[in-house]
Amino acid sequence: METARLKSVPLFGSLADKELKQVAQLADEVDVPAGQHLVDEGRFAHEFFVIEDGSAEVQHEGKAVATLGPGDFFGEIALIRTDRRTASVVATTPMKLIVVFGPNFRAMASDMPRVAEKINDAIEERCKDM
Repeated sequence: METARLKSVPLFGSLADKELKQVAQLADEVDVPAGQHLVDEGRFAHEFFVIEDGSAEVQHEGKAVATLGPGDFFGEIALIRTDRRTASVVATTPMKLIVVFGPNFRAMASDMPRVAEKINDAIEERCKDM
């Protein structure tokens, strides 16, 4: 993964070059078609996703609750707090995703306080209504 592309993602935009290189080593890029289920509510969590391009719908208990687009991320709640997915996410358009698997996600959050802070802020906001 190219560090210049990571730099354009808000979650990683404030990182130093050394940190961007570390994220690039920890992350994978995945292209998915519209309609693909990315995570399913109630299932065990194994990865964290950042949307580079495209959009997705977040569903909780079968109801649409949010739309995600470029720069948004998901999957962090189950990796940090619950072990299981708290919602389903389905691609509504073809998507380009940055994917970080569980152990790499925990290393990234541990080693990069600015990223961890943004992720924790998102968790707090998303868990308000749960």
